[in-house]
Amino acid sequence: MKITSARFIKSVVGTDELLENGIPQVAFIGRSNAGKSSIINSLTGRKNLAKTSAHPGRTKLLNLFLINEALYLADLPGYGYALASKEDREWLQKVISWYLFKSEYQQKLVVLIIDGNVGMTDSDIRMLRALEEHGKNVIVVANKVDKIKKSQYEAQIKKIKDMVGDHPVMPYSSKKKIGIGELVNQILTA
Repeated sequence: MKITSARFIKSVVGTDELLENGIPQVAFIGRSNAGKSSIINSLTGRKNLAKTSAHPGRTKLLNLFLINEALYLADLPGYGYALASKEDREWLQKVISWYLFKSEYQQKLVVLIIDGNVGMTDSDIRMLRALEEHGKNVIVVANKVDKIKKSQYEAQIKKIKDMVGDHPVMPYSSKKKIGIGELVNQILTA
């Protein structure tokens, strides 16, 4: 399976008829700086489909991308960004909480993206537990695995797997093209 088309549709906040048109939704969530935009770009083979930035926390709305004219990839704002103002952090949390936990919208899959080199942070664990409490179908993508020292790679991946329990963990690197095909299959067959 592969992604043959991908296009940005629009940014939304709050109820939107696009989210109610029956097209399945796959949500991407992760800490600011976990690399969500880079993953979206590498999955779709488009360098600038999702805006990347050296400054974490740029995504402030729910960005919808139509994949293969058949499903929405919903790129959510990042969480846990300490340098944002209190008001910005509260706003981002409201957008995330509304879409994932309070709205009527159902996601076929939630892709929780973590920094594989850093491992599961407290905010990642809180997000995973909230997703579990709401019965979400979750896979964990351990991004940036190319930054893990070879001597520590196996131990780091095991530690992540131990922390996430029964959820699949997928090592990933946009830079080294690790895990792209596997994640595409997960998204398209969820």
